[in-house]
Amino acid sequence: MSGKEEKDMNFTQTARGIVRAMAIVLSVAVPLAITIDAADARVGGGGSSGSRGSKTYSAPPSTTTAPGTAQPMNRSFTQPGTPAAGNPAAGAANKGGFFNRPGMGMLGGLAAGFLGAGLLGMLFGGGLFSGLGGLSSIIGLLLQIALIVIVVRLAMSWWQRRHTPASAYANAPPTSGPADPGAQTSFRSGLGGFGLGSSQPALEIQPADYEAFERLLGEVQAAWSNEDVAKLHTLATPEMVSYFSKDLEENKARNDVNKVSDVKLLQGDLAEAWREGETDYASVAMRFSLVDKTLERTTGRLVAGSETPIETTEVWTFARRRGGDWELSAIQQTN
Repeated sequence: MSGKEEKDMNFTQTARGIVRAMAIVLSVAVPLAITIDAADARVGGGGSSGSRGSKTYSAPPSTTTAPGTAQPMNRSFTQPGTPAAGNPAAGAANKGGFFNRPGMGMLGGLAAGFLGAGLLGMLFGGGLFSGLGGLSSIIGLLLQIALIVIVVRLAMSWWQRRHTPASAYANAPPTSGPADPGAQTSFRSGLGGFGLGSSQPALEIQPADYEAFERLLGEVQAAWSNEDVAKLHTLATPEMVSYFSKDLEENKARNDVNKVSDVKLLQGDLAEAWREGETDYASVAMRFSLVDKTLERTTGRLVAGSETPIETTEVWTFARRRGGDWELSAIQQTN
Protein backbone atom coordinates (compact mmCIF):
# COMPACT_ATOMS: atom_id res chain seq x y z
CA MET A 1 0.00 0.00 0.00
CA SER A 2 1.46 3.39 -0.99
CA GLY A 3 1.95 6.22 1.49
CA LYS A 4 -0.73 8.34 -0.26
CA GLU A 5 -3.29 5.56 -0.05
CA GLU A 6 -2.46 5.01 3.63
CA LYS A 7 -2.94 8.73 4.38
CA ASP A 8 -6.24 8.72 2.50
CA MET A 9 -7.39 5.71 4.51
CA ASN A 10 -6.38 7.29 7.84
CA PHE A 11 -8.14 10.52 6.94
CA THR A 12 -11.22 8.64 5.83
CA GLN A 13 -11.40 6.66 9.07
CA THR A 14 -10.95 9.82 11.16
CA ALA A 15 -13.60 11.69 9.19
CA ARG A 16 -16.00 8.77 9.47
CA GLY A 17 -15.50 8.77 13.24
CA ILE A 18 -16.38 12.47 13.41
CA VAL A 19 -19.41 11.99 11.18
CA ARG A 20 -20.64 9.05 13.26
CA ALA A 21 -20.33 11.10 16.45
CA MET A 22 -22.29 13.93 14.85
CA ALA A 23 -24.88 11.45 13.63
CA ILE A 24 -25.35 10.06 17.14
CA VAL A 25 -25.80 13.54 18.61
CA LEU A 26 -28.24 14.55 15.88
CA SER A 27 -30.23 11.33 16.09
CA VAL A 28 -30.77 11.99 19.81
CA ALA A 29 -31.30 15.75 19.59
CA VAL A 30 -33.87 15.83 16.79
CA PRO A 31 -36.42 13.48 18.41
CA LEU A 32 -35.91 15.35 21.69
CA ALA A 33 -36.67 18.67 20.02
CA ILE A 34 -39.74 17.17 18.37
CA THR A 35 -41.18 15.75 21.58
CA ILE A 36 -40.38 18.55 24.03
CA ASP A 37 -43.83 20.09 23.64
CA ALA A 38 -45.56 16.75 24.28
CA ALA A 39 -44.91 17.20 27.99
CA ASP A 40 -47.39 20.11 28.10
CA ALA A 41 -50.78 18.45 27.67
CA ARG A 42 -53.23 21.21 28.63
CA VAL A 43 -55.64 22.81 26.19
CA GLY A 44 -53.69 24.15 23.23
CA GLY A 45 -50.77 21.84 23.97
CA GLY A 46 -48.76 24.65 25.56
CA GLY A 47 -48.07 26.06 22.09
CA SER A 48 -49.36 28.90 19.94
CA SER A 49 -52.13 27.94 17.54
CA GLY A 50 -54.90 29.48 15.50
CA SER A 51 -55.55 32.56 13.40
CA ARG A 52 -55.86 36.28 14.09
CA GLY A 53 -57.02 37.34 10.65
CA SER A 54 -54.50 39.63 8.95
CA LYS A 55 -52.63 39.94 12.28
CA THR A 56 -51.87 36.22 12.58
CA TYR A 57 -48.15 36.79 12.12
CA SER A 58 -48.01 40.12 13.97
CA ALA A 59 -47.26 40.34 17.67
CA PRO A 60 -50.16 41.44 19.90
CA PRO A 61 -49.24 44.58 21.87
CA SER A 62 -47.86 44.04 25.37
CA THR A 63 -50.21 44.61 28.28
CA THR A 64 -50.02 44.90 32.06
CA THR A 65 -51.06 41.26 32.32
CA ALA A 66 -48.59 40.10 29.66
CA PRO A 67 -45.74 42.65 29.66
CA GLY A 68 -43.55 40.37 27.56
CA THR A 69 -44.26 39.16 24.06
CA ALA A 70 -46.54 36.49 22.65
CA GLN A 71 -44.86 33.61 20.89
CA PRO A 72 -45.35 33.21 17.12
CA MET A 73 -47.93 30.74 15.83
CA ASN A 74 -46.77 27.13 15.57
CA ARG A 75 -49.98 25.98 13.91
CA SER A 76 -52.22 28.11 11.72
CA PHE A 77 -54.39 27.70 8.64
CA THR A 78 -53.47 31.25 7.70
CA GLN A 79 -50.50 31.44 5.38
CA PRO A 80 -47.97 34.27 5.82
CA GLY A 81 -48.95 37.21 3.64
CA THR A 82 -52.62 36.24 3.34
CA PRO A 83 -55.37 38.29 4.99
CA ALA A 84 -57.40 35.42 6.41
CA ALA A 85 -57.30 31.74 7.22
CA GLY A 86 -56.64 29.45 4.30
CA ASN A 87 -58.57 26.33 3.40
CA PRO A 88 -58.32 23.18 5.57
CA ALA A 89 -56.13 21.44 3.04
CA ALA A 90 -53.57 24.22 3.24
CA GLY A 91 -53.79 24.17 7.00
CA ALA A 92 -53.25 20.43 7.09
CA ALA A 93 -50.00 20.88 5.23
CA ASN A 94 -48.82 23.29 7.92
CA LYS A 95 -49.76 20.88 10.69
CA GLY A 96 -47.25 18.29 9.62
CA GLY A 97 -44.19 17.14 11.50
CA PHE A 98 -41.04 18.93 12.49
CA PHE A 99 -39.78 19.42 8.94
CA ASN A 100 -43.16 20.32 7.45
CA ARG A 101 -43.17 23.95 8.54
CA PRO A 102 -43.62 27.16 6.56
CA GLY A 103 -40.31 28.03 4.99
CA MET A 104 -38.89 24.53 5.33
CA GLY A 105 -39.71 23.73 1.69
CA MET A 106 -38.11 20.64 0.27
CA LEU A 107 -36.44 19.85 3.60
CA GLY A 108 -39.36 17.54 4.42
CA GLY A 109 -38.45 14.95 1.82
CA LEU A 110 -34.71 15.56 2.03
CA ALA A 111 -34.54 15.38 5.81
CA ALA A 112 -36.81 12.37 6.01
CA GLY A 113 -34.68 10.41 3.57
CA PHE A 114 -31.41 11.66 5.01
CA LEU A 115 -32.28 11.03 8.64
CA GLY A 116 -33.95 7.75 7.84
CA ALA A 117 -31.25 6.33 5.64
CA GLY A 118 -28.07 8.39 5.94
CA LEU A 119 -27.84 8.60 9.72
CA LEU A 120 -28.63 4.95 10.24
CA GLY A 121 -26.19 4.03 7.51
CA MET A 122 -23.41 6.02 9.16
CA LEU A 123 -24.24 4.67 12.59
CA PHE A 124 -23.89 1.12 11.34
CA GLY A 125 -20.76 1.73 9.31
CA GLY A 126 -22.29 2.47 5.90
CA GLY A 127 -23.31 5.96 4.94
CA LEU A 128 -24.84 7.71 2.01
CA PHE A 129 -21.82 7.01 -0.17
CA SER A 130 -20.63 3.68 1.25
CA GLY A 131 -18.74 1.45 -1.12
CA LEU A 132 -16.63 4.19 -2.61
CA GLY A 133 -12.97 4.48 -1.83
CA GLY A 134 -10.05 6.88 -1.98
CA LEU A 135 -10.79 10.39 -3.16
CA SER A 136 -14.40 9.60 -4.00
CA SER A 137 -14.96 8.43 -0.43
CA ILE A 138 -13.48 11.64 0.94
CA ILE A 139 -15.78 13.72 -1.27
CA GLY A 140 -18.71 11.61 -0.15
CA LEU A 141 -17.83 12.20 3.49
CA LEU A 142 -17.60 15.94 2.93
CA LEU A 143 -21.03 15.89 1.33
CA GLN A 144 -22.42 13.94 4.28
CA ILE A 145 -20.96 16.49 6.70
CA ALA A 146 -22.44 19.33 4.64
CA LEU A 147 -25.87 17.69 4.70
CA ILE A 148 -25.66 17.22 8.48
CA VAL A 149 -24.69 20.87 8.93
CA ILE A 150 -27.68 21.92 6.80
CA VAL A 151 -30.06 19.77 8.82
CA VAL A 152 -28.65 21.02 12.14
CA ARG A 153 -28.86 24.67 11.09
CA LEU A 154 -32.41 24.31 9.84
CA ALA A 155 -33.35 22.47 13.04
CA MET A 156 -31.82 25.27 15.13
CA SER A 157 -33.57 27.87 12.98
CA TRP A 158 -36.92 26.16 13.58
CA TRP A 159 -36.25 25.92 17.31
CA GLN A 160 -35.34 29.62 17.49
CA ARG A 161 -38.51 30.56 15.60
CA ARG A 162 -40.48 28.37 18.03
CA HIS A 163 -39.14 30.22 21.06
CA THR A 164 -38.15 33.62 19.73
CA PRO A 165 -40.05 36.67 20.95
CA ALA A 166 -41.85 39.18 18.78
CA SER A 167 -38.85 39.78 16.51
CA ALA A 168 -39.74 36.49 14.82
CA TYR A 169 -43.01 37.94 13.57
CA ALA A 170 -43.02 39.02 9.99
CA ASN A 171 -44.85 42.28 10.76
CA ALA A 172 -43.93 42.94 14.40
CA PRO A 173 -44.72 46.46 15.55
CA PRO A 174 -41.81 48.75 16.49
CA THR A 175 -40.67 48.76 20.09
CA SER A 176 -40.68 52.54 20.29
CA GLY A 177 -42.70 55.39 18.89
CA PRO A 178 -46.37 56.40 19.18
CA ALA A 179 -48.59 54.08 21.13
CA ASP A 180 -50.75 51.65 19.17
CA PRO A 181 -54.37 52.88 19.40
CA GLY A 182 -55.42 49.26 19.92
CA ALA A 183 -53.05 48.68 22.86
CA GLN A 184 -54.58 49.09 26.27
CA THR A 185 -53.05 50.62 29.40
CA SER A 186 -55.05 48.58 31.86
CA PHE A 187 -56.25 49.24 35.36
CA ARG A 188 -58.30 47.15 37.74
CA SER A 189 -62.04 47.48 37.37
CA GLY A 190 -65.23 45.88 38.56
CA LEU A 191 -65.40 43.61 35.50
CA GLY A 192 -64.18 40.41 37.08
CA GLY A 193 -60.44 40.00 36.50
CA PHE A 194 -60.27 42.29 33.48
CA GLY A 195 -58.82 45.77 33.29
CA LEU A 196 -60.08 48.41 30.89
CA GLY A 197 -57.73 50.49 28.76
CA SER A 198 -57.42 54.24 28.94
CA SER A 199 -57.30 54.60 25.15
CA GLN A 200 -60.13 53.82 22.79
CA PRO A 201 -59.59 50.62 20.76
CA ALA A 202 -60.31 50.34 17.06
CA LEU A 203 -63.25 48.12 18.02
CA GLU A 204 -65.07 49.01 21.21
CA ILE A 205 -65.23 46.12 23.67
CA GLN A 206 -68.16 46.24 26.08
CA PRO A 207 -68.47 44.80 29.61
CA ALA A 208 -70.59 41.96 28.21
CA ASP A 209 -67.71 41.04 25.90
CA TYR A 210 -65.28 40.73 28.82
CA GLU A 211 -67.77 38.52 30.60
CA ALA A 212 -67.97 36.34 27.48
CA PHE A 213 -64.17 36.04 27.35
CA GLU A 214 -64.00 34.93 30.98
CA ARG A 215 -66.83 32.47 30.45
CA LEU A 216 -65.15 31.00 27.37
CA LEU A 217 -61.90 30.58 29.31
CA GLY A 218 -63.64 28.26 31.74
CA GLU A 219 -65.94 26.51 29.26
CA VAL A 220 -63.17 25.68 26.78
CA GLN A 221 -61.03 24.23 29.57
CA ALA A 222 -63.97 22.17 30.86
CA ALA A 223 -64.90 20.82 27.41
CA TRP A 224 -61.25 19.94 26.79
CA SER A 225 -61.01 18.14 30.13
CA ASN A 226 -64.19 16.18 29.33
CA GLU A 227 -62.94 15.45 25.79
CA ASP A 228 -66.24 16.88 24.55
CA VAL A 229 -65.45 17.76 20.95
CA ALA A 230 -69.11 18.54 20.20
CA LYS A 231 -69.07 21.19 22.92
CA LEU A 232 -65.77 22.59 21.65
CA HIS A 233 -67.44 23.13 18.27
CA THR A 234 -69.79 25.61 19.97
CA LEU A 235 -66.96 27.47 21.71
CA ALA A 236 -64.14 27.68 19.16
CA THR A 237 -63.54 28.07 15.45
CA PRO A 238 -63.34 24.93 13.28
CA GLU A 239 -59.58 25.50 13.01
CA MET A 240 -59.07 25.47 16.77
CA VAL A 241 -61.35 22.44 17.17
CA SER A 242 -59.22 20.59 14.61
CA TYR A 243 -56.14 21.21 16.75
CA PHE A 244 -57.94 20.22 19.95
CA SER A 245 -59.17 17.01 18.31
CA LYS A 246 -55.69 16.14 17.12
CA ASP A 247 -54.20 16.76 20.57
CA LEU A 248 -56.92 14.67 22.25
CA GLU A 249 -56.26 11.81 19.83
CA GLU A 250 -52.56 11.98 20.65
CA ASN A 251 -53.40 11.78 24.36
CA LYS A 252 -55.53 8.70 23.68
CA ALA A 253 -52.72 7.12 21.69
CA ARG A 254 -50.46 7.55 24.73
CA ASN A 255 -53.24 6.14 26.97
CA ASP A 256 -53.36 9.50 28.76
CA VAL A 257 -56.18 11.86 29.69
CA ASN A 258 -55.60 15.49 30.66
CA LYS A 259 -57.82 16.80 33.44
CA VAL A 260 -58.09 20.54 34.04
CA SER A 261 -60.13 21.96 36.92
CA ASP A 262 -60.56 24.99 39.19
CA VAL A 263 -59.88 27.50 36.41
CA LYS A 264 -59.85 31.03 37.85
CA LEU A 265 -59.13 34.25 36.00
CA LEU A 266 -56.71 36.29 38.10
CA GLN A 267 -56.05 39.19 35.78
CA GLY A 268 -56.84 40.12 32.21
CA ASP A 269 -56.70 43.05 29.83
CA LEU A 270 -57.28 43.83 26.19
CA ALA A 271 -54.26 43.79 23.91
CA GLU A 272 -56.07 44.91 20.76
CA ALA A 273 -59.45 44.74 19.07
CA TRP A 274 -60.25 45.32 15.41
CA ARG A 275 -62.66 44.52 12.61
CA GLU A 276 -61.98 42.86 9.26
CA GLY A 277 -64.96 42.83 6.96
CA GLU A 278 -67.80 41.10 8.79
CA THR A 279 -65.54 39.61 11.48
CA ASP A 280 -64.58 41.20 14.80
CA TYR A 281 -61.39 40.18 16.62
CA ALA A 282 -60.23 40.75 20.19
CA SER A 283 -56.89 39.58 21.60
CA VAL A 284 -56.94 39.39 25.37
CA ALA A 285 -54.07 38.68 27.76
CA MET A 286 -55.23 36.47 30.63
CA ARG A 287 -53.41 35.29 33.71
CA PHE A 288 -55.27 32.43 35.33
CA SER A 289 -54.79 29.56 37.74
CA LEU A 290 -55.81 25.96 37.21
CA VAL A 291 -55.22 22.44 38.41
CA ASP A 292 -53.58 20.61 35.51
CA LYS A 293 -52.87 16.91 35.72
CA THR A 294 -52.42 14.07 33.27
CA LEU A 295 -53.66 10.62 34.24
CA GLU A 296 -53.17 7.19 32.79
CA ARG A 297 -56.47 6.53 31.06
CA THR A 298 -56.95 2.92 32.17
CA THR A 299 -55.70 3.08 35.76
CA GLY A 300 -56.11 6.73 36.76
CA ARG A 301 -52.46 6.83 37.82
CA LEU A 302 -50.99 10.33 37.92
CA VAL A 303 -48.56 10.78 35.03
CA ALA A 304 -47.85 14.51 35.23
CA GLY A 305 -49.01 17.56 37.17
CA SER A 306 -50.54 17.61 40.65
CA GLU A 307 -53.50 18.80 42.70
CA THR A 308 -51.65 22.05 43.38
CA PRO A 309 -52.93 24.94 41.26
CA ILE A 310 -50.49 26.52 38.83
CA GLU A 311 -50.57 29.93 37.16
CA THR A 312 -50.10 30.63 33.49
CA THR A 313 -50.43 33.66 31.22
CA GLU A 314 -51.67 33.31 27.65
CA VAL A 315 -53.06 35.58 24.95
CA TRP A 316 -56.41 34.32 23.69
CA THR A 317 -57.90 35.77 20.52
CA PHE A 318 -61.65 35.66 20.06
CA ALA A 319 -63.57 36.18 16.82
CA ARG A 320 -67.22 36.72 15.95
CA ARG A 321 -69.24 37.36 12.86
CA ARG A 322 -71.19 40.60 12.94
CA GLY A 323 -74.05 40.04 15.40
CA GLY A 324 -72.82 36.55 16.36
CA ASP A 325 -71.23 35.08 19.47
CA TRP A 326 -67.54 35.18 20.34
CA GLU A 327 -65.51 32.03 19.60
CA LEU A 328 -61.95 31.13 20.51
CA SER A 329 -59.81 31.75 17.42
CA ALA A 330 -56.23 31.48 18.72
CA ILE A 331 -54.11 30.77 21.81
CA GLN A 332 -50.60 32.16 22.16
CA GLN A 333 -48.06 31.49 24.88
CA THR A 334 -46.18 34.41 26.39
CA ASN A 335 -42.52 34.93 27.17
